[in-house]
Amino acid sequence: MSKLWGGRFTENTDSSVYDFNASVSFDKRMYRQDITGSIVHAKMLGRCGIIPKEDSSAIVAGLEGILADIESGRLAIDETMEDIHSFVESELTARIGDAGKKLHTGRSRNDQVALDIKLFTRDYIDTLDVKLKDLLNTLLVIIEDNIETFMPGFTHMQKAQPVTLAHHMGAYFEMFKRDRSRLFDIRKRMNLCPLGSGALAGTTYPLDREFVAKELGFDGATFNSMDSVSDRDHIVELLSALSTIMMHLSRFSEEIIIWNSNEYRFVEISDAYSTGSSIMPQKKNPDIAELVRGKTGRVYGALMSMLTTLKGIPLAYNKDMQEDKEPFFDAADTVLNCVILFNGMLSTITFNKKVMEESAKNGFTNATDVADYLVLKNIPFRDAHRIVGELVLLCIDKGCALDDLSLDEFRSYSPVIGDDIYEAISMKTCVMKRCTQGAPGPEAMKKVICEYKKYLS
Repeated sequence: MSKLWGGRFTENTDSSVYDFNASVSFDKRMYRQDITGSIVHAKMLGRCGIIPKEDSSAIVAGLEGILADIESGRLAIDETMEDIHSFVESELTARIGDAGKKLHTGRSRNDQVALDIKLFTRDYIDTLDVKLKDLLNTLLVIIEDNIETFMPGFTHMQKAQPVTLAHHMGAYFEMFKRDRSRLFDIRKRMNLCPLGSGALAGTTYPLDREFVAKELGFDGATFNSMDSVSDRDHIVELLSALSTIMMHLSRFSEEIIIWNSNEYRFVEISDAYSTGSSIMPQKKNPDIAELVRGKTGRVYGALMSMLTTLKGIPLAYNKDMQEDKEPFFDAADTVLNCVILFNGMLSTITFNKKVMEESAKNGFTNATDVADYLVLKNIPFRDAHRIVGELVLLCIDKGCALDDLSLDEFRSYSPVIGDDIYEAISMKTCVMKRCTQGAPGPEAMKKVICEYKKYLS
Protein backbone atom coordinates (compact mmCIF):
# COMPACT_ATOMS: atom_id res chain seq x y z
CA MET A 1 0.00 0.00 0.00
CA SER A 2 1.41 3.38 -1.09
CA LYS A 3 1.73 6.06 1.59
CA LEU A 4 2.60 9.76 1.47
CA TRP A 5 4.88 9.22 4.50
CA GLY A 6 7.07 6.47 5.93
CA GLY A 7 10.74 7.44 5.56
CA ARG A 8 11.12 7.92 9.29
CA PHE A 9 9.52 4.56 10.12
CA THR A 10 11.38 1.25 10.39
CA GLU A 11 8.38 -1.02 10.98
CA ASN A 12 5.26 -1.58 8.95
CA THR A 13 2.01 -0.12 10.23
CA ASP A 14 -0.22 -2.73 11.84
CA SER A 15 -3.04 -3.48 9.39
CA SER A 16 -5.74 -2.75 11.96
CA VAL A 17 -4.09 0.60 12.79
CA TYR A 18 -3.90 1.40 9.09
CA ASP A 19 -7.58 0.60 8.61
CA PHE A 20 -8.56 2.60 11.70
CA ASN A 21 -6.50 5.56 10.48
CA ALA A 22 -7.65 5.45 6.85
CA SER A 23 -10.36 7.79 5.57
CA VAL A 24 -10.59 6.96 1.86
CA SER A 25 -13.88 5.10 2.34
CA PHE A 26 -15.63 8.41 3.04
CA ASP A 27 -13.32 11.19 1.83
CA LYS A 28 -13.29 9.67 -1.67
CA ARG A 29 -16.44 11.65 -2.40
CA MET A 30 -14.25 14.78 -2.41
CA TYR A 31 -12.20 13.49 -5.37
CA ARG A 32 -13.38 16.30 -7.64
CA GLN A 33 -12.51 19.00 -5.11
CA ASP A 34 -9.16 17.34 -4.36
CA ILE A 35 -8.16 17.10 -8.00
CA THR A 36 -9.41 20.60 -8.80
CA GLY A 37 -7.32 22.05 -5.97
CA SER A 38 -4.28 20.05 -7.06
CA ILE A 39 -4.58 21.25 -10.65
CA VAL A 40 -4.52 24.89 -9.57
CA HIS A 41 -1.69 24.21 -7.10
CA ALA A 42 0.38 22.59 -9.88
CA LYS A 43 -0.27 25.52 -12.22
CA MET A 44 0.90 27.92 -9.50
CA LEU A 45 4.07 25.88 -8.84
CA GLY A 46 5.02 26.12 -12.52
CA ARG A 47 3.98 29.76 -12.81
CA CYS A 48 6.16 30.71 -9.82
CA GLY A 49 9.14 28.69 -11.06
CA ILE A 50 9.03 26.38 -8.02
CA ILE A 51 8.95 23.35 -10.31
CA PRO A 52 9.77 23.25 -14.05
CA LYS A 53 6.89 24.36 -16.28
CA GLU A 54 7.03 21.12 -18.23
CA ASP A 55 6.51 19.18 -14.98
CA SER A 56 3.65 21.49 -14.05
CA SER A 57 2.01 20.93 -17.44
CA ALA A 58 2.47 17.15 -17.16
CA ILE A 59 0.92 17.15 -13.68
CA VAL A 60 -2.08 19.20 -14.84
CA ALA A 61 -2.66 16.94 -17.85
CA GLY A 62 -2.31 13.84 -15.67
CA LEU A 63 -4.76 15.15 -13.08
CA GLU A 64 -7.28 16.13 -15.76
CA GLY A 65 -7.03 12.60 -17.14
CA ILE A 66 -7.59 11.06 -13.70
CA LEU A 67 -10.63 13.27 -13.12
CA ALA A 68 -12.11 12.38 -16.50
CA ASP A 69 -11.53 8.67 -15.90
CA ILE A 70 -13.15 8.72 -12.45
CA GLU A 71 -16.12 10.69 -13.78
CA SER A 72 -16.63 8.27 -16.67
CA GLY A 73 -16.24 5.19 -14.49
CA ARG A 74 -13.07 4.00 -16.24
CA LEU A 75 -11.09 4.45 -13.02
CA ALA A 76 -12.25 3.14 -9.64
CA ILE A 77 -10.87 4.71 -6.47
CA ASP A 78 -8.64 2.19 -4.68
CA GLU A 79 -9.98 1.86 -1.15
CA THR A 80 -6.78 0.20 0.11
CA MET A 81 -5.19 3.66 -0.05
CA GLU A 82 -5.07 5.76 3.11
CA ASP A 83 -7.09 8.70 1.79
CA ILE A 84 -8.21 10.35 -1.42
CA HIS A 85 -5.04 12.49 -1.51
CA SER A 86 -2.83 9.38 -1.45
CA PHE A 87 -4.86 7.74 -4.19
CA VAL A 88 -4.71 10.72 -6.53
CA GLU A 89 -0.98 11.28 -6.06
CA SER A 90 -0.21 7.58 -6.43
CA GLU A 91 -2.26 7.31 -9.60
CA LEU A 92 -0.67 10.49 -10.97
CA THR A 93 2.86 9.18 -10.36
CA ALA A 94 1.97 5.87 -11.99
CA ARG A 95 0.80 7.77 -15.07
CA ILE A 96 3.46 10.48 -15.53
CA GLY A 97 6.43 9.21 -13.50
CA ASP A 98 8.61 11.22 -11.12
CA ALA A 99 7.05 14.54 -12.12
CA GLY A 100 3.99 13.39 -10.19
CA LYS A 101 6.03 13.31 -7.00
CA LYS A 102 6.51 17.09 -7.29
CA LEU A 103 2.79 17.85 -6.90
CA HIS A 104 2.97 18.00 -3.10
CA THR A 105 5.71 20.66 -3.11
CA GLY A 106 4.79 23.52 -0.76
CA ARG A 107 1.71 21.73 0.49
CA SER A 108 0.60 19.55 3.42
CA ARG A 109 -2.33 17.21 3.67
CA ASN A 110 -3.49 19.56 6.43
CA ASP A 111 -4.07 22.54 4.16
CA GLN A 112 -5.07 20.22 1.31
CA VAL A 113 -7.94 18.65 3.24
CA ALA A 114 -8.94 22.06 4.61
CA LEU A 115 -9.26 23.22 1.00
CA ASP A 116 -11.15 20.10 -0.09
CA ILE A 117 -13.74 20.38 2.66
CA LYS A 118 -14.24 24.09 1.94
CA LEU A 119 -14.72 23.44 -1.76
CA PHE A 120 -17.12 20.60 -0.96
CA THR A 121 -19.06 22.77 1.50
CA ARG A 122 -19.30 25.60 -1.00
CA ASP A 123 -20.54 23.29 -3.76
CA TYR A 124 -23.05 21.72 -1.38
CA ILE A 125 -24.42 25.10 -0.28
CA ASP A 126 -24.99 26.05 -3.91
CA THR A 127 -26.81 22.78 -4.60
CA LEU A 128 -28.97 22.99 -1.47
CA ASP A 129 -29.85 26.61 -2.20
CA VAL A 130 -31.30 25.61 -5.58
CA LYS A 131 -33.48 22.97 -3.90
CA LEU A 132 -34.67 25.42 -1.24
CA LYS A 133 -35.59 27.84 -4.00
CA ASP A 134 -37.59 25.06 -5.68
CA LEU A 135 -39.45 24.55 -2.40
CA LEU A 136 -40.15 28.29 -2.16
CA ASN A 137 -41.55 28.27 -5.69
CA THR A 138 -43.90 25.44 -4.70
CA LEU A 139 -45.01 27.42 -1.67
CA LEU A 140 -45.60 30.51 -3.80
CA VAL A 141 -47.91 28.56 -6.14
CA ILE A 142 -49.95 27.39 -3.13
CA ILE A 143 -50.03 30.91 -1.69
CA GLU A 144 -51.24 32.48 -4.94
CA ASP A 145 -53.98 29.86 -5.32
CA ASN A 146 -55.30 30.15 -1.77
CA ILE A 147 -55.71 33.81 -0.87
CA GLU A 148 -59.37 33.11 -0.01
CA THR A 149 -59.01 29.56 1.30
CA PHE A 150 -60.16 30.05 4.89
CA MET A 151 -58.88 27.87 7.71
CA PRO A 152 -58.38 28.05 11.46
CA GLY A 153 -55.21 29.53 12.84
CA PHE A 154 -54.03 27.86 16.04
CA THR A 155 -52.44 28.72 19.35
CA HIS A 156 -51.79 26.05 21.97
CA MET A 157 -53.03 23.53 19.34
CA GLN A 158 -56.50 25.04 19.72
CA LYS A 159 -58.42 26.94 17.07
CA ALA A 160 -57.82 30.63 17.62
CA GLN A 161 -58.63 32.99 14.74
CA PRO A 162 -59.44 32.56 11.05
CA VAL A 163 -56.58 32.84 8.59
CA THR A 164 -56.06 31.66 5.03
CA LEU A 165 -54.03 28.79 3.66
CA ALA A 166 -52.01 31.40 1.76
CA HIS A 167 -51.13 33.14 5.02
CA HIS A 168 -50.25 29.87 6.75
CA MET A 169 -47.97 28.82 3.88
CA GLY A 170 -46.43 32.29 3.93
CA ALA A 171 -45.10 31.61 7.42
CA TYR A 172 -43.08 28.70 6.05
CA PHE A 173 -41.99 30.81 3.08
CA GLU A 174 -40.45 33.25 5.56
CA MET A 175 -38.68 30.41 7.40
CA PHE A 176 -37.06 28.99 4.29
CA LYS A 177 -36.14 32.51 3.14
CA ARG A 178 -34.17 32.91 6.36
CA ASP A 179 -32.58 29.50 5.79
CA ARG A 180 -31.28 30.63 2.40
CA SER A 181 -29.98 33.83 3.99
CA ARG A 182 -28.05 31.80 6.57
CA LEU A 183 -26.50 29.66 3.84
CA PHE A 184 -25.47 32.80 1.95
CA ASP A 185 -23.81 34.23 5.06
CA ILE A 186 -21.91 30.99 5.72
CA ARG A 187 -20.72 30.79 2.12
CA LYS A 188 -19.50 34.38 2.20
CA ARG A 189 -17.72 34.04 5.55
CA MET A 190 -15.93 30.78 4.66
CA ASN A 191 -14.80 31.88 1.20
CA LEU A 192 -11.09 32.34 1.94
CA CYS A 193 -8.57 29.83 0.59
CA PRO A 194 -6.45 27.84 3.09
CA LEU A 195 -4.11 26.25 0.54
CA GLY A 196 -0.53 27.38 1.06
CA SER A 197 -0.77 27.27 4.84
CA GLY A 198 1.26 24.06 4.91
CA ALA A 199 1.03 21.84 7.96
CA LEU A 200 0.57 24.86 10.25
CA ALA A 201 3.40 27.37 9.67
CA GLY A 202 3.24 28.19 5.98
CA THR A 203 6.17 27.29 3.72
CA THR A 204 9.53 28.60 2.58
CA TYR A 205 8.54 28.29 -1.10
CA PRO A 206 7.45 31.54 -2.80
CA LEU A 207 3.85 30.48 -3.32
CA ASP A 208 1.35 32.79 -4.99
CA ARG A 209 -1.57 32.12 -2.66
CA GLU A 210 -3.72 34.88 -4.12
CA PHE A 211 -3.44 33.32 -7.59
CA VAL A 212 -4.64 29.98 -6.21
CA ALA A 213 -7.45 31.65 -4.30
CA LYS A 214 -8.66 33.55 -7.37
CA GLU A 215 -8.47 30.50 -9.65
CA LEU A 216 -10.56 28.49 -7.19
CA GLY A 217 -13.22 31.19 -6.83
CA PHE A 218 -12.28 32.39 -3.34
CA ASP A 219 -12.36 36.02 -2.25
CA GLY A 220 -8.73 35.76 -1.16
CA ALA A 221 -6.29 33.70 0.90
CA THR A 222 -6.56 33.12 4.64
CA PHE A 223 -4.48 35.31 6.98
CA ASN A 224 -3.28 32.82 9.61
CA SER A 225 -1.84 29.44 8.69
CA MET A 226 -2.56 27.83 12.07
CA ASP A 227 -6.19 28.84 11.95
CA SER A 228 -6.39 27.80 8.31
CA VAL A 229 -5.65 24.13 8.96
CA SER A 230 -7.57 23.85 12.23
CA ASP A 231 -10.66 25.85 11.27
CA ARG A 232 -13.89 23.90 10.86
CA ASP A 233 -16.19 26.75 11.85
CA HIS A 234 -17.86 26.63 8.45
CA ILE A 235 -18.89 23.01 9.07
CA VAL A 236 -20.25 23.86 12.52
CA GLU A 237 -22.13 26.82 11.08
CA LEU A 238 -23.48 24.79 8.19
CA LEU A 239 -24.57 21.95 10.46
CA SER A 240 -26.33 24.52 12.62
CA ALA A 241 -28.06 25.97 9.56
CA LEU A 242 -28.96 22.46 8.38
CA SER A 243 -30.41 21.72 11.81
CA THR A 244 -32.56 24.84 11.54
CA ILE A 245 -33.75 23.80 8.07
CA MET A 246 -34.68 20.38 9.47
CA MET A 247 -36.48 22.01 12.39
CA HIS A 248 -38.56 24.00 9.92
CA LEU A 249 -39.24 20.92 7.79
CA SER A 250 -40.12 18.92 10.90
CA ARG A 251 -42.65 21.52 12.09
CA PHE A 252 -44.17 21.58 8.62
CA SER A 253 -44.22 17.77 8.53
CA GLU A 254 -45.94 17.65 11.90
CA GLU A 255 -48.72 19.87 10.55
CA ILE A 256 -49.07 17.80 7.39
CA ILE A 257 -49.34 14.65 9.53
CA ILE A 258 -52.03 16.23 11.71
CA TRP A 259 -53.90 17.68 8.72
CA ASN A 260 -53.79 14.28 7.00
CA SER A 261 -55.48 12.54 9.94
CA ASN A 262 -59.10 11.39 9.79
CA GLU A 263 -59.94 13.90 12.51
CA TYR A 264 -58.78 16.87 10.42
CA ARG A 265 -58.95 15.81 6.75
CA PHE A 266 -57.45 19.14 5.66
CA VAL A 267 -55.18 17.46 3.10
CA GLU A 268 -54.97 14.44 0.87
CA ILE A 269 -51.39 13.27 0.27
CA SER A 270 -50.69 11.86 -3.18
CA ASP A 271 -50.42 8.07 -3.44
CA ALA A 272 -46.94 8.64 -4.87
CA TYR A 273 -45.81 10.02 -1.49
CA SER A 274 -47.72 7.66 0.80
CA THR A 275 -47.44 4.03 1.88
CA GLY A 276 -49.89 1.46 3.22
CA SER A 277 -50.07 -1.02 6.07
CA SER A 278 -49.15 -4.68 5.80
CA ILE A 279 -52.16 -5.65 7.93
CA MET A 280 -54.68 -2.78 7.77
CA PRO A 281 -55.90 -2.38 4.18
CA GLN A 282 -57.59 0.97 4.80
CA LYS A 283 -54.38 2.75 5.85
CA LYS A 284 -52.62 5.45 3.84
CA ASN A 285 -49.68 6.67 5.85
CA PRO A 286 -47.79 10.00 5.57
CA ASP A 287 -44.39 8.27 5.70
CA ILE A 288 -42.39 11.00 3.95
CA ALA A 289 -43.53 13.61 6.48
CA GLU A 290 -42.86 11.19 9.35
CA LEU A 291 -39.38 10.31 8.08
CA VAL A 292 -38.48 13.97 7.63
CA ARG A 293 -39.61 14.57 11.19
CA GLY A 294 -37.60 11.57 12.38
CA LYS A 295 -34.40 12.41 10.49
CA THR A 296 -34.27 15.83 12.14
CA GLY A 297 -32.69 14.24 15.23
CA ARG A 298 -30.04 12.66 13.05
CA VAL A 299 -28.95 16.06 11.76
CA TYR A 300 -29.00 17.54 15.27
CA GLY A 301 -26.73 14.65 16.28
CA ALA A 302 -24.20 15.56 13.59
CA LEU A 303 -24.02 19.12 14.94
CA MET A 304 -23.44 17.90 18.49
CA SER A 305 -20.85 15.39 17.27
CA MET A 306 -18.92 18.14 15.48
CA LEU A 307 -19.03 20.54 18.41
CA THR A 308 -17.91 17.79 20.79
CA THR A 309 -15.05 16.72 18.51
CA LEU A 310 -13.70 20.26 18.25
CA LYS A 311 -14.18 21.46 21.81
CA GLY A 312 -10.96 20.08 23.29
CA ILE A 313 -8.54 20.23 20.36
CA PRO A 314 -5.45 22.43 20.82
CA LEU A 315 -3.94 24.19 17.80
CA ALA A 316 -3.27 23.25 15.13
CA TYR A 317 -4.29 20.11 13.20
CA ASN A 318 -5.10 16.93 15.14
CA LYS A 319 -6.28 13.59 13.79
CA ASP A 320 -9.55 14.05 15.70
CA MET A 321 -10.52 16.39 12.88
CA GLN A 322 -10.85 13.45 10.52
CA GLU A 323 -14.12 12.87 12.41
CA ASP A 324 -15.58 15.98 10.80
CA LYS A 325 -16.50 14.29 7.53
CA GLU A 326 -18.73 11.28 8.18
CA PRO A 327 -21.37 13.06 10.30
CA PHE A 328 -21.19 16.11 8.05
CA PHE A 329 -21.62 14.11 4.85
CA ASP A 330 -24.47 12.15 6.38
CA ALA A 331 -26.25 15.32 7.54
CA ALA A 332 -25.68 17.03 4.19
CA ASP A 333 -27.15 14.09 2.28
CA THR A 334 -30.06 13.79 4.72
CA VAL A 335 -31.07 17.44 4.45
CA LEU A 336 -30.77 17.56 0.67
CA ASN A 337 -32.91 14.43 0.29
CA CYS A 338 -35.47 15.69 2.81
CA VAL A 339 -35.87 19.03 1.02
CA ILE A 340 -36.28 17.31 -2.36
CA LEU A 341 -38.78 14.71 -1.12
CA PHE A 342 -40.74 17.16 1.02
CA ASN A 343 -41.08 19.46 -1.97
CA GLY A 344 -42.33 16.57 -4.08
CA MET A 345 -44.91 15.68 -1.45
CA LEU A 346 -46.03 19.30 -0.96
CA SER A 347 -46.36 19.99 -4.69
CA THR A 348 -48.75 17.02 -5.10
CA ILE A 349 -50.90 17.55 -1.99
CA THR A 350 -54.62 18.26 -2.39
CA PHE A 351 -56.10 20.76 0.08
CA ASN A 352 -59.68 20.13 1.21
CA LYS A 353 -60.77 23.78 1.22
CA LYS A 354 -64.37 23.22 2.29
CA VAL A 355 -63.29 21.12 5.28
CA MET A 356 -60.79 23.80 6.30
CA GLU A 357 -63.40 26.55 6.21
CA GLU A 358 -65.94 24.48 8.14
CA SER A 359 -63.29 23.75 10.75
CA ALA A 360 -62.62 27.47 11.19
CA LYS A 361 -66.33 28.21 11.45
CA ASN A 362 -67.03 25.45 13.96
CA GLY A 363 -64.06 26.31 16.13
CA PHE A 364 -65.35 29.75 17.18
CA THR A 365 -62.39 31.38 15.41
CA ASN A 366 -64.59 34.42 14.78
CA ALA A 367 -65.22 34.98 18.50
CA THR A 368 -62.72 37.86 18.65
CA ASP A 369 -64.55 39.47 15.74
CA VAL A 370 -67.84 39.33 17.66
CA ALA A 371 -66.06 41.16 20.49
CA ASP A 372 -64.66 43.72 18.02
CA TYR A 373 -68.18 44.18 16.64
CA LEU A 374 -69.48 44.97 20.15
CA VAL A 375 -66.62 47.40 20.81
CA LEU A 376 -67.60 49.30 17.64
CA LYS A 377 -71.09 49.52 19.19
CA ASN A 378 -69.52 51.32 22.19
CA ILE A 379 -69.38 48.29 24.51
CA PRO A 380 -66.17 48.30 26.62
CA PHE A 381 -63.83 45.53 25.44
CA ARG A 382 -63.77 43.74 28.81
CA ASP A 383 -67.60 43.58 28.80
CA ALA A 384 -67.56 42.49 25.17
CA HIS A 385 -65.11 39.72 26.04
CA ARG A 386 -67.48 38.42 28.75
CA ILE A 387 -70.55 38.57 26.50
CA VAL A 388 -68.83 36.60 23.73
CA GLY A 389 -67.61 34.01 26.23
CA GLU A 390 -71.23 33.49 27.31
CA LEU A 391 -72.31 33.22 23.66
CA VAL A 392 -69.67 30.56 23.07
CA LEU A 393 -70.99 28.58 26.07
CA LEU A 394 -74.47 28.78 24.54
CA CYS A 395 -73.13 27.46 21.22
CA ILE A 396 -71.35 24.59 22.97
CA ASP A 397 -74.62 23.63 24.69
CA LYS A 398 -76.52 23.84 21.38
CA GLY A 399 -73.74 22.16 19.35
CA CYS A 400 -73.61 24.97 16.79
CA ALA A 401 -71.34 27.75 15.51
CA LEU A 402 -71.67 31.44 16.39
CA ASP A 403 -72.92 32.09 12.86
CA ASP A 404 -75.82 29.67 13.50
CA LEU A 405 -77.30 31.60 16.42
CA SER A 406 -80.53 33.47 15.75
CA LEU A 407 -80.63 37.25 16.01
CA ASP A 408 -82.91 36.92 19.06
CA GLU A 409 -80.32 34.70 20.75
CA PHE A 410 -77.59 37.24 20.02
CA ARG A 411 -79.72 40.12 21.28
CA SER A 412 -80.62 38.28 24.49
CA TYR A 413 -76.95 38.73 25.46
CA SER A 414 -76.58 42.27 24.09
CA PRO A 415 -79.35 44.43 22.60
CA VAL A 416 -76.85 46.43 20.51
CA ILE A 417 -76.40 43.47 18.15
CA GLY A 418 -78.19 43.96 14.82
CA ASP A 419 -78.70 41.78 11.79
CA ASP A 420 -75.37 43.07 10.39
CA ILE A 421 -73.67 40.69 12.85
CA TYR A 422 -73.74 37.82 10.34
CA GLU A 423 -71.83 39.71 7.69
CA ALA A 424 -69.45 41.11 10.32
CA ILE A 425 -68.41 37.65 11.58
CA SER A 426 -68.39 35.66 8.33
CA MET A 427 -65.07 33.96 7.63
CA LYS A 428 -64.52 36.16 4.60
CA THR A 429 -65.13 39.40 6.50
CA CYS A 430 -63.04 38.28 9.45
CA VAL A 431 -60.06 37.70 7.19
CA MET A 432 -60.57 40.64 4.82
CA LYS A 433 -60.64 43.12 7.71
CA ARG A 434 -57.15 41.99 8.72
CA CYS A 435 -55.27 44.08 6.18
CA THR A 436 -52.25 45.41 8.11
CA GLN A 437 -48.82 44.47 6.77
CA GLY A 438 -48.17 40.80 7.47
CA ALA A 439 -51.84 39.96 8.11
CA PRO A 440 -53.89 37.37 6.15
CA GLY A 441 -56.22 39.82 4.39
CA PRO A 442 -56.20 39.49 0.58
CA GLU A 443 -54.87 42.98 -0.07
CA ALA A 444 -52.01 42.46 2.40
CA MET A 445 -51.29 39.02 0.90
CA LYS A 446 -51.22 40.38 -2.67
CA LYS A 447 -48.52 42.85 -1.66
CA VAL A 448 -46.54 40.06 -0.01
CA ILE A 449 -46.87 37.88 -3.11
CA CYS A 450 -45.39 40.70 -5.23
CA GLU A 451 -42.43 40.85 -2.84
CA TYR A 452 -42.00 37.06 -2.94
CA LYS A 453 -41.96 37.10 -6.74
CA LYS A 454 -39.28 39.81 -6.74
CA TYR A 455 -37.28 37.82 -4.21
CA LEU A 456 -37.40 34.61 -6.25
CA SER A 457 -36.55 36.38 -9.52
